[in-house]
Amino acid sequence: MTDSRDAFDADRPRPSWDDGSDRPPPWRDAGFSTLFENPWLRLTRHEATAPTGMEADYVVMRPRNISVGVLPVHDDGSVTLVGQQRFALMNWSWEMPEGGAPFDEDPLEGARRELMEEAGVEAAHWRLAYKAEMTNSITDERAMAWIAWGLSPVPAAPDPTEIIRVARVPFGDLLREIGTGAIRDMFTLATTLRAYHMAREGELPPELAKAMLARV
Repeated sequence: MTDSRDAFDADRPRPSWDDGSDRPPPWRDAGFSTLFENPWLRLTRHEATAPTGMEADYVVMRPRNISVGVLPVHDDGSVTLVGQQRFALMNWSWEMPEGGAPFDEDPLEGARRELMEEAGVEAAHWRLAYKAEMTNSITDERAMAWIAWGLSPVPAAPDPTEIIRVARVPFGDLLREIGTGAIRDMFTLATTLRAYHMAREGELPPELAKAMLARV
């Protein structure tokens, strides 16, 4: 069975300033126990030894899916966002469509599914924006984000626990609302800033980039 974590971890390049010669020893793991698990995550407790040699009692949250998200960009440079109530912080959040893809699924297929289910949109063109390690001191959660365009409507199908609101906003307005603090979902924030860089640096089709940047 193909595991998306293997591909995620295998192709990590080394930064230009790091030749690998001056790194401390890695953490060591002498064994672990499972504290809790359900269909979405597992908590593991480890007999760990730090690079300094100090012993540590380490707990890691391990999601059972890879996180996937997509910023859908329309031909006029606007983007589709979804709003929903979030339980952990008990707040309302405007976000790009995002969710989880099981490790035995192609992450891109998971992102396609989330885009259709949450936003009622499908995309003809996809470009990987980045891979990220989310809060890597306490979890091994991995995330992948895409920019998508060539959009067309499809029936939405949110999860039974979700009531989704959909908004189409100019890309420049999204950037400004990030600056005001109105948009705080880190996945959406990082993807929007990466999309801005891609548009400026010629990593997106010229007409799409021009439309995105027109009101920035």
